[in-house]
Amino acid sequence: MSALMDNYARFPVTFASGSGCTLVDDAGTEYLDLVAGIAVCNTGHCHPHVVAAIREQAGRLLHVSNLYWTAENVRLAERLSAASLGGKVFFCNSGAEANEAAIKLARKRRRGGGFLVAHGGFHGRTYGALSATPQETKQAPFAPLVGGFTALAADGIAGAVTDETAAVMLEVVQGESGVHVMPHQILHEIREACDDHGALLIFDEVQTGMGRTGTLWAYEQTGVTPDVITAAKGLGGGFPIGALITTPATAGVFEPGDHGSTFAGNPLASAAANATLDVLDDPELLIAVRERGEHLREGLAALSGVRSVRGVGLMVAAQIDGAPELAARALREERLVVNATGPDTLRLIPPLVISETEVDEGLTRLARLLG
Repeated sequence: MSALMDNYARFPVTFASGSGCTLVDDAGTEYLDLVAGIAVCNTGHCHPHVVAAIREQAGRLLHVSNLYWTAENVRLAERLSAASLGGKVFFCNSGAEANEAAIKLARKRRRGGGFLVAHGGFHGRTYGALSATPQETKQAPFAPLVGGFTALAADGIAGAVTDETAAVMLEVVQGESGVHVMPHQILHEIREACDDHGALLIFDEVQTGMGRTGTLWAYEQTGVTPDVITAAKGLGGGFPIGALITTPATAGVFEPGDHGSTFAGNPLASAAANATLDVLDDPELLIAVRERGEHLREGLAALSGVRSVRGVGLMVAAQIDGAPELAARALREERLVVNATGPDTLRLIPPLVISETEVDEGLTRLARLLG
């Protein structure tokens, strides 16, 4: 019996190594990975540039705390700011932590203000982030939660913003609930409402960021600029790191002592993220993400039993009956790593370095399963 707690429904496979879109188990069997560690390994497994940066930094300096400056961390903050909202950056270790920081920032800026979130959203499993995640199965075992969060249908949020609203927190594409793209017109309406009432607009780009949708940040495709974005998952190429990024107008809300994290932005994590940015902030790669995503969606739509396909870039879902069983069979019978987010939703979020040949191979293996 494993000494690990039973809070994960693990598949019966032990992975030992990986390269690009290939994973290898402890028996030496190869698998085609179309999940990327749940949108984490955007650079693929063990990208040589990321691995080299981690090795070099590990031999030089691992940690000194945020009482001091390190060059890698400053460089990363400057790059993320320049590549997004132009303000300042707070580093942490995960997406949930990034969202916790965003919640604290918004609450400090408007003391006592409430939050509006969208049905179907997912922002993490720590208490603040969980309170912003209106999913009964995730919230109920841990009630009472943090107060002040109101969940609404996306098209009802703009009309609910008031002078008492601290922030609206949204995903541009809802990932964990099944890859649902937020209509851009709704985002524009929410942006206008936030401006009218002085509320912050927070975009959770934990899953959509770092090139996943075919631009470095998903908001770039919407015509709407938020006040705050949160990032993690793909930011470190597989190494844990998260970030809160602001506009200049919100950059000064936090003051010394307001928030912190022991390990956040340490030299090793920063080196990994800088190397990841080198790979992903590349116009040619981002074009390829859009092209591979379109090819994947077209191929999925042609498969037997697939009722519909949705998504953007390499963040794709197929509506199909028995998705969890299909994902288990794919792993067992076809050595294909895919993910079910619900009883009829199959999610594919492969490494962004996936080739056209690998996309075709994945579609071929799924076609065999579906008959």
